[in-house]
Amino acid sequence: MKKALIIAGVMVLVLSLSAGAMAAQPEVKRGDYFITVLTGPSSGIYFPIGGAFSTFVGSLGYKTSATATGATAENINALLTNQGEMAIAMADSVIQAVDSFGAYEGKPPAKDLRAMMGLWPNFCQIVTTADSGIKKFTDMKGKRVGVGAPNSGVELNARMMFEAHGMTYDDCKVDYLNYGEAIDQMKNGLCDVAFVTSGLGNATIMELGTSKKIAFVPVEGEALQNLLKKYPFYIEATIPAATYGTDGDTTTAAVMNIMLVDVKLPSEVVYDLLDNIYSPAGLEAIQGSHSTAKANIMLSTGLRGIEGTSVPFHDGALKFYKDKGLLK
Repeated sequence: MKKALIIAGVMVLVLSLSAGAMAAQPEVKRGDYFITVLTGPSSGIYFPIGGAFSTFVGSLGYKTSATATGATAENINALLTNQGEMAIAMADSVIQAVDSFGAYEGKPPAKDLRAMMGLWPNFCQIVTTADSGIKKFTDMKGKRVGVGAPNSGVELNARMMFEAHGMTYDDCKVDYLNYGEAIDQMKNGLCDVAFVTSGLGNATIMELGTSKKIAFVPVEGEALQNLLKKYPFYIEATIPAATYGTDGDTTTAAVMNIMLVDVKLPSEVVYDLLDNIYSPAGLEAIQGSHSTAKANIMLSTGLRGIEGTSVPFHDGALKFYKDKGLLK
């Protein structure tokens, strides 16, 4: 009799715990939610990878679309003004927006930004051609330089690179062109250098390589150390020669891309999205969109560029990573 009572008690406890677990993660009515994924220019890496996120989210039963944008700065603003639910952005710009410094100095802190997952490192690729005579950063003095669209993530990086080298835009003939436009100008001999902050294997740079011999301006030595010391969200990185067929590897800096998510999305929706994105089917779909996604997007890298920064996780993401044992 006692044994039967003990068994019955254990069964009640198990059922109770199971019910509690189910209550903690309610079933999501996916068709009730529209998820717009904010990507980047069609010429860049944000676009195909963001599109893959949208397609996979749609396959789960959510209503969805992918929107081409001007990338980081536009995506941050769009997310804060209810124009999207997921957005790819560079971590450095997000941190500046949250803490009101750099390009966001004097603006109210963007306290409603929420992180969902780490994505891949963006390499600061300062592109020139082998016949330009530009071998180091200071050789850009007096040259025509495309620094990115005003206040874009690329342009914010360019400012920091100039600062680290003790230079300003006044040292060059600066054009505020996005990198697709700047590289088009390089093809026509109207631009000498283009700042491209992107994953490796950027299609626009590779296209330039079909008509010009590509070279990169390194970020190295004392200037690189200045950059890493003042802006610790950067890491030292290398552009391998094999990526674009250059004459040698190039030392530079990189910063993580992260996926932001609308603070107003329910926790159970964000949890459900992450649970499926990191499933075998989700990873296959997203990693298949680009070699950079395949090399970098996985559960083990989900916290990169976010953990330890001032950018908060969405509550649903926080619960997901705690359940997976990645956060305490």
